[in-house]
Amino acid sequence: MAALPLSVLLGLQFLCARGQLQSAGVELLTEAATAWQGPLPCGEWDCDCAFRKQPGCCCAADGMFTLEEDSFHRIEYLMRDVMSLGKKVQELTGHSRIAFEANMAPGGQCFGPFSTNVPIPYSNVTLNDANGYNPSLGVFTAPCAGVYVFSFTVHSCVLENESLYHKVQLMRNGVVEASVWENNREDFEDNANHVVVLKLQRGDQVYIELMSGRRLCTQQPFNIFTGYILYPDTGDSTY
Repeated sequence: MAALPLSVLLGLQFLCARGQLQSAGVELLTEAATAWQGPLPCGEWDCDCAFRKQPGCCCAADGMFTLEEDSFHRIEYLMRDVMSLGKKVQELTGHSRIAFEANMAPGGQCFGPFSTNVPIPYSNVTLNDANGYNPSLGVFTAPCAGVYVFSFTVHSCVLENESLYHKVQLMRNGVVEASVWENNREDFEDNANHVVVLKLQRGDQVYIELMSGRRLCTQQPFNIFTGYILYPDTGDSTY
């Protein structure tokens, strides 16, 4: 039996403890392998266990254990990256539906003039995803930090013997960000539009106000205030 090729004996011994050797011929080969005399030409494999100790040992056990541990750490790092990516996706998609649109409800002949600046009550709400806009106050409060786009349309119409006299401004936390106005003594109807892009923090407030002494007259529903989030701020500054 000692004359059998060592490669055959090694191949049989590579069958680890999961398999049960049944045939008598295989048992004889196993006995010959365990009775091997002299140095074992196993290279980097630990064949001493398989040849001299337990027949169920695997020659590649050390290498397999190293591979298993390395694979475990790789999977652990991968799961950590997946969880981090999932959190970022949730932050992005969770605040992607923030938008509102509102216009002034039909009222009297004119809104204003007032002795002080007054927020314009865009009380007719047609869209208010995430409920960031308060129609009672005419104020939008940012549900999350991010970059937002706002637009407003100002319309006023007076009699032919009167003059247009209005000034409307977009405010962020009490600070003027943009404005439109009209001091025209020739036209009796005017329309103006403005679009503003602002970076807001959570809780920042944006609204439109009419300046003191000014007025918006006739067809008040043509005055519109809209806004939506362009993208949320996740705090990732890698781009």
